[in-house]
Amino acid sequence: MRAEAAADTYEGGLRKVARVVLLDPDDRILLLHGHEPDDPSDDWWFTPGGGVEGEETREEAALRELAEETGITEVELGPVLWRRMCSFPFAGRRWDQDEWYFLARTTQTATAATALTDLERRSVAGARWWTCQELTRAHETVYPTRLAELLRRLLDEGPPAGPVTLDTEIV
Repeated sequence: MRAEAAADTYEGGLRKVARVVLLDPDDRILLLHGHEPDDPSDDWWFTPGGGVEGEETREEAALRELAEETGITEVELGPVLWRRMCSFPFAGRRWDQDEWYFLARTTQTATAATALTDLERRSVAGARWWTCQELTRAHETVYPTRLAELLRRLLDEGPPAGPVTLDTEIV
């Protein structure tokens, strides 16, 4: 959750979000490690991405967010895999989001956050590439819920014919 550039000024309402399911040549997925700004023990893993800004498209937002959060710019952006509505508390406010998850591939595996907002600097602890097997065995909280199962299906069957609507998540 890139509670991002717009995050510092987010005042509620439904937020349009673009996320990236980024896979490397070994089919590992990149996840960011986030936590509540004032409580690092309240943590989770999530896909890179964040809010659409101004007149940009969701595709443009996905690529911009990926570059800002990971430094990765050499990507091949694919189709929208999943769509999800979610609502969760973070940084003292409630976030209501309409998230689109884009498939992307890269050979660039080194990461370095290049343009985090103040809120992100206080709430993103790093990034890690995960195999599907590691994700399946993980005991950490991961969003979207069931990501290991979704990734396994993606790797076994390829992208769906059209975006799959995931269950709404309200935390």
